[in-house]
Amino acid sequence: MSRLDELTSWHADWKGLRVAVLGLSVTGFAVADTLAELGADVLVVSQSAEKEYERLLPVIGARAAIGPIDTVPDELADFAPEVIVASPGFAPQHPVIAWAIERGIPLWGDIELAWRVRDKVVRPDGTPADWVLITGTNGKTTTTRLTATMLVAGGLRAAPVGNIGTPVLDAVRDPAGFDVLVVELSSHQLWYLGRQAGPEPVSPHAAVCLNLADDHLEWHGSFDEYRAAKAHVYDNTRIACVYNKADAATREMVEDADVVEGARAIGFDLGVPGPSDFGVVDGILVDRAFLDDRRNSALELATLDDLAAAGLAAPHIVANILAASALARSLGVSPAAIRDALSGFRLDPHRIEVVAVSGGITWVDDSKATNPHAAASSLAAYPGAVWVVGGLLKGVDISGLVAGRGAQVKAAIVIGADRTDVVAAFARHAPNVRVFEVEHDETERVMTRVVELAVGVAEDGDVVLLAPAAASFDQFASYADRGRRFAAAVRERFGTGGENDNDADSPRPGLA
Repeated sequence: MSRLDELTSWHADWKGLRVAVLGLSVTGFAVADTLAELGADVLVVSQSAEKEYERLLPVIGARAAIGPIDTVPDELADFAPEVIVASPGFAPQHPVIAWAIERGIPLWGDIELAWRVRDKVVRPDGTPADWVLITGTNGKTTTTRLTATMLVAGGLRAAPVGNIGTPVLDAVRDPAGFDVLVVELSSHQLWYLGRQAGPEPVSPHAAVCLNLADDHLEWHGSFDEYRAAKAHVYDNTRIACVYNKADAATREMVEDADVVEGARAIGFDLGVPGPSDFGVVDGILVDRAFLDDRRNSALELATLDDLAAAGLAAPHIVANILAASALARSLGVSPAAIRDALSGFRLDPHRIEVVAVSGGITWVDDSKATNPHAAASSLAAYPGAVWVVGGLLKGVDISGLVAGRGAQVKAAIVIGADRTDVVAAFARHAPNVRVFEVEHDETERVMTRVVELAVGVAEDGDVVLLAPAAASFDQFASYADRGRRFAAAVRERFGTGGENDNDADSPRPGLA
C-alpha cells in the first residue's frame, strides 16, 4: 500500500508529504491552506497570483513559485512532488499536467482532497456530512442553490459549495459543521475526480447530471471526453442517481455508472412522471419516487402558478426545480419544506432577469447563457424575441442553435469576436431573419449600440433577450459584467428601471 492510500482522513499522518499545488486562485489557496494545516510540505506553482494570496503563503507555511509555466518550472521538477493537486483551470494538455501523467505522479483535484479530509468536523453520530453532487452543461448553480435552500428549509445544515464559488475545503474545515454539502462540479473538476484511484473514492448520497451539450471542447479536446468527464458525477452514488428523462445522454450515464448496490435511478422532466420519477401533472409539480404507493399516487410539491409569481416558471428553471426536489427528497425533506423554500427563492442576477419594461418592450438579461444549450432554453422561454447573441464561442459550433431556434426570432443583434460564425449561421439556416452586427470593439460602446439597434426593430409586446450563447471574455470582464452593461445601457436609454420593472402585462416565461 502506498502512503497516499493511507491518507483517507483528516487525522491521518500527512506530515512531510510533498505536495505541489497548481494555481493560486480561491481554490488553489484553499488547497494550500488545508495541506499546510495538515503538516504537508507545500509548493504552490502558478502563472500569477493575487497579492493577498501570495503574501499569505509564507504565513501559512507554504512556498511559492510564481511565474511562467509554459514549461515545467525547475522549482517543481526539483521539488519531486509525491502528489499534485491542480486547480480546475489546468487542462489535460497543459505542459505540467502532461509531465505529471508521463511520470506517473498522482493527480488530484480539490474535490479528491476534500473527500479524504471530510471527517475533520463530524455530526453528532460521528459521521461526516453527506455529499450531493450536481453537474450539467447548464443549470448547475441554480440547482445547487435550490437544493441547499430546500435542505435548509427541511431542517438540515447544508451549504452550496464547489464550482458555485465557495471551495469544498472551506466548508469541510468550518468548525460549525454541516449535515449535507451540495457540491456543484464543473467538467474540469470531474475530469480530475475521474482519475482518483484511492481506496475510498468519492461516494455521494445523491448525484445529478442535469443535461449535456457541447461546451468546453477546447479544454477537453472532444465532446466524447467532455461527456466522459460529466459521467463521473454518478460514480459510487449510494442512494439516488437523478437524471433528465428529456436528455438521453444523462440516462445512459446512469445506466453505465458503477454505483453502490441499491442506488435508485430517479428521472425528471416536464411531462407526466412514471413511478420513481418527478414531473408535472395538470400544472402541478409532483414526486412519484419517494412515497410508498408511488405506482398509484403522487405528492404535490408546487404549482406552476406559484412558480410564475416568483419568476421561476421558465421551462428550464422548472426542470432545475424538479431535479433539486428529487435530491432534497432523497434526504428526507418534506414536500411542505420544498414549497416553503420555493416561496422565497429568487434567481441570481443575469439569469432570465427582467431589467426593464418600457414602451411595451421587455428587456431580459440572460448573460449567464454562455453556450448554445443555455441560450436555447432562453429562446424557448421567450420565442419571437429580438435576440442579442455572440461572444467567444469556445470552439462550439452555433449552427445547430441557429437552425433550431434562429428562424423563430424577430431579429438578431450579433456581438463579439466570433461574429462571422454567427452571421454565417443565420445566412445558412435562418436567411429571412434580420441580422445586425455590432462592430464596436470598445467595451463601453457595445451595449449602447445593442440598445440602439434593438429600439429600431422591437415593438410593443416584444422581448429583447440577451442570451449570447458564448463566453464573454472577448469584450467583457465576465458574463456578469456583460449583463450589467446591458442593463445599464437599457436604463440609460429609458431612465432608471424603465417605466415599470414589474409590469403585470410584460411577457413572462413559462411552460406552454
